[in-house]
Amino acid sequence: MILYPAFLPKIKTYSSGLLVAALLVLPGCFSPMALDRAVIEYDLVATEILSKQLLLNIGRSHQHQPMHFTGVSNIAATFNFQFNAGATPAFTGEAGALMTPVFGGTMSENPTISIVPIEGEEFTRRLLTPFPESKLTMLLRQGYDLDLVLRLMAGELRLNGGQQNGIYLNKPSDTDGYRLFRQAVLHLSSIQDRRKLFVEPLMFERQWTLPAQSLTPEQLANLQKEYQIDIDAQHQQVTLHKRVIGRILLTNYDPDTLSNEERLKLQEDAGHGAENDLRVDIRAGYPGGEWPLNGVFRLRSFHNVLNFIGQSISDEPEYSVDKHPLTPPVKENPIQTLGLLVEEGEPSDVDVSVRFGEWYYALKPEGGYQWNREGFRLLCQIFQMTMTDLGQRGAPEITISK
Repeated sequence: MILYPAFLPKIKTYSSGLLVAALLVLPGCFSPMALDRAVIEYDLVATEILSKQLLLNIGRSHQHQPMHFTGVSNIAATFNFQFNAGATPAFTGEAGALMTPVFGGTMSENPTISIVPIEGEEFTRRLLTPFPESKLTMLLRQGYDLDLVLRLMAGELRLNGGQQNGIYLNKPSDTDGYRLFRQAVLHLSSIQDRRKLFVEPLMFERQWTLPAQSLTPEQLANLQKEYQIDIDAQHQQVTLHKRVIGRILLTNYDPDTLSNEERLKLQEDAGHGAENDLRVDIRAGYPGGEWPLNGVFRLRSFHNVLNFIGQSISDEPEYSVDKHPLTPPVKENPIQTLGLLVEEGEPSDVDVSVRFGEWYYALKPEGGYQWNREGFRLLCQIFQMTMTDLGQRGAPEITISK
């Protein structure tokens, strides 16, 4: 086919249009693709790092070595996109005026990752400070199994009254204490399975009576912002009422059904405990009341949680504990709080494994209900619940530029 000169301007215009369109479209295609890939990959890597750090510190505890954590405080990635385009004569013999577009481009990524070791005051707050009761109740309200949460986070059960009065440790070497602790946790779990377990803060009313002449009109106006005020003109008295939120209670009944005086008494008893004490009050006459329990679960620190798991591998292995005779049948009662594989060679068919010393550590696979997976997921979540601002002054920060 012969191309006449009259057609050449149209061909050149068409080629130029292709070049411009490619330059406009290609950067818009590659930029979202690169961003999407980077965000997903960084997320996957961060999750894997957290899992390996937890397994690594369990291994350190198992081998009686000090624990250590680092946190990624910042990830900043810069993407550089370069495109070029041109045209070259097509191989068309004598009709060399036909132009063929040529495209090229490069993409580079330059991430900067800042890593902060968790040490000093940060280490104390996040790893050595016992969990407050609010952390545990937050997990229970998200639907976690009570027996799994308490077996991980509670270090002991302190019961009051009767023959059960005493301290029962969640520690396999304390044979009697460990057995009753496990039985109590299973009993509470059976109440949870029946959806009759209440994890609620105590709500009660406090009131104060003052002489009317002791308050000016301005003071009364200010008090009305926080208190309900009743004025007794006959006795020249002012009574202040206030709704108060107290400590959290683990019960087999609705605390709101109690009188205000009973709730005040419960608050007074709970108020003497530490911040990491979760009060339990299982009463007769309600679901699970066949075995009444009154006392507190004392929560431990995250450091002690990992130490408990690490020591249970060989030094203090957990063992089977049957439910209490008064407890109805329960669905799950695994021997180990968190089952782990500890092998000399790298284990196969596991999601994540880490080597420390001569041993590899990984989560033990299982069939049916995934107790170990749920336990490890809970372990990751309670570690995240200790999170604070990692970019602290004075912290030795390590920046890695790739």
